[in-house]
Amino acid sequence: MPRRENTPAVFLEKKMTCHEIAALLDAELRLNAFKDVSNNGLQLENRGEILSVATAVDASIETFEAAALRGAQMVIVHHGFSWGGSLARITGLNYRLLECAIRLNLAVYAAHLPLDAHPQLGNNAQLAKGLALQNVRPFMDYHGQKIGFAGELQEPLSRDAFAALVTKVVQPKRLERLDYGPERIQRVGICSGGAPEGVESAAAEGLDAYLCGEVNLVAYNLAKQLNMNGFFAGHYATERFGVRALGEWLSEKATLDVSFIDFELPF
Repeated sequence: MPRRENTPAVFLEKKMTCHEIAALLDAELRLNAFKDVSNNGLQLENRGEILSVATAVDASIETFEAAALRGAQMVIVHHGFSWGGSLARITGLNYRLLECAIRLNLAVYAAHLPLDAHPQLGNNAQLAKGLALQNVRPFMDYHGQKIGFAGELQEPLSRDAFAALVTKVVQPKRLERLDYGPERIQRVGICSGGAPEGVESAAAEGLDAYLCGEVNLVAYNLAKQLNMNGFFAGHYATERFGVRALGEWLSEKATLDVSFIDFELPF
């Protein structure tokens, strides 16, 4: 992965603390620019230095155990385990998650909306790149920030051809469709994960199709009444892109051993 122009040429030492890595990520992801229910940033520290990092979509016991098997001392995830006041009680699943991470000496870093919206490393920017969209621009307001991206395909595609392209790029376990828009697709809006209501934003901007992770009844009614095509490739599948790209960037930036954990979930 080529070094970006704003990346300093001098690399950091290979051994780092979780706080040093978090500071690096905080600055790149501009955490303070986002209002988010996720408590983004370093959610749990560990003991000692970091030599190996694992990235994954979710902070889960499954992720922690897989990271430890790889020899990681830190995990970077899109969905952390601290949301709003969710850790007011360290009982039940909260206790099990924390106990597992602490026992395995894992630091945990989470980046939710900041990773969705990042213009190069984010889920939506990476999806737009995979689809080879041109004239890419920010799309879809969420709490005062545009977190998606929209752009144009190099040439119009039929619905079936676009579905085949999405399948090739995202490699979802399943792809759900709402075929209520134009039969030919060129202008596409993207918002990864669980944002089915983005169908309305896509229609308002005169797009031909909307790509997201999850579909629901709201999306169905919006798509049908607003004459919009919707393609829904799975919350998990559409949000593998950001943590994977962020891990590659971190590996180059800090010369750390970074690997991506993929459970290939169908949801």
